[in-house]
This record gives sequence, structure tokens and C-alpha cells, in this order.
Amino acid sequence: MPASRPVYADHGVFVCFEGGEGSGKSTQSRRLATWLRAAGHDVLLTFEPGDTPVGADLRRIVLSPETGALGDRTEVLLYAADKAEHVETVVRPALARGGVVITDRYVDSTLAYQGAGRALDVAEVEAVARWATGDLRPHLTVVLDLEPEAGLARFEGRDRIEAESLEFHQRVRAAFPRMAAADPDHYLVLDARADVDEIEAAVRAAVTPLLPPRAT
Repeated sequence: MPASRPVYADHGVFVCFEGGEGSGKSTQSRRLATWLRAAGHDVLLTFEPGDTPVGADLRRIVLSPETGALGDRTEVLLYAADKAEHVETVVRPALARGGVVITDRYVDSTLAYQGAGRALDVAEVEAVARWATGDLRPHLTVVLDLEPEAGLARFEGRDRIEAESLEFHQRVRAAFPRMAAADPDHYLVLDARADVDEIEAAVRAAVTPLLPPRAT
């Protein structure tokens, strides 16, 4: 599969939160959305996998412990199907109308979990994920970096992915900073152990230059 060219939406702003389990992505995604809405922006807060009807079914398959073992390539393709549906029916329409799209997880999670975590060929995994999303990329990806031991300790019960070995989650963690280092203009890496208000302030500062004029 030939490499595609990165696509950044001409309209709207696309922001992604990435990181390992328990790193605070959902908290910071909600905080950013609340702040932007209060400022008058059209905001879509979304997530992967599962924020479409088709995606909800796929989420149950890939995350439910009852699913049991899946082939690594099967897992990649299931996540890719969720992404394809999510981008086509949720993300692109919101960007086309000039909205700010905030997603909790996107392509980088596939590269980290199914690529590095499963020890698959990351280039092959990326080719599938980029094809599924039309290589649409966030204007900014915020990586919240946290030791897996600390993040996993925040969960009482664990889904199918959270229940993977510590070594798996260490490989996942190491992948995110590598991706950020390769494209520093589109990434912000933050220590997830910092105070939540400090993290929020840093995210706001990075997002502000990307924003369209405020709605009247």
C-alpha cells in the first residue's frame, strides 16, 4: 500500500488527546471542550473506538474480556473499521462546518497499541490506519505521558486491552513520545502527573493559536 500524504483540514480545528491508560485524556478533553464552548466555539467532543453505531459494536468486540484472544491483524482491522466510520460520519462533517473537533484517541493509539504493543510492523499498521482515515491528521495531538504502573492502578476492573501485561503497556507508552519527536510542530507532550489545572492551561495555550475567530 503506497504511502499517502498527510491531510490537515482547511476548515475547523482538529485536536486529539493521546496517552496510555489512566493518563487523564478524557478529563482534559472535557475540560478543553467546556472552555471552548464557553468562549463561543462550535465544539464536537468525541472518542475512539465506539462513537458511532457501528463503532459501538466494534468497541464491544475489541475491549470486552469475553471476546478472548483475537489475531493481532484482526484487531488492527477492527480498529481501522471504527476509524473509517468515525472520520467519515463524525469528524469530517464537523470540521467541514468549521467546528473544533476534540477526540479522545485516534490513529496514534493504533500505532502505539497494535503496532508497538503487539510488536507488529508499525509501518504496515500505519498504512492501514492512514488509508482508513484518508490520512486526515489532527492539527494538534496532546500526549499525556504517564508510567503504566500509575495509570493502570486507577482501574478496579480492566477491559481486554487494559488487562494486557505491563511489558505491553510499557511498549505502548514509549511509542507516543517517538511519534511526537518525529513531528514536533503538531504535538504537545505533557507530564500526566502534573496538576490537572496546569495541564489544562498548557493545552489551552497550545490550542489558542489554532482557533478561528470566536462566534458572535
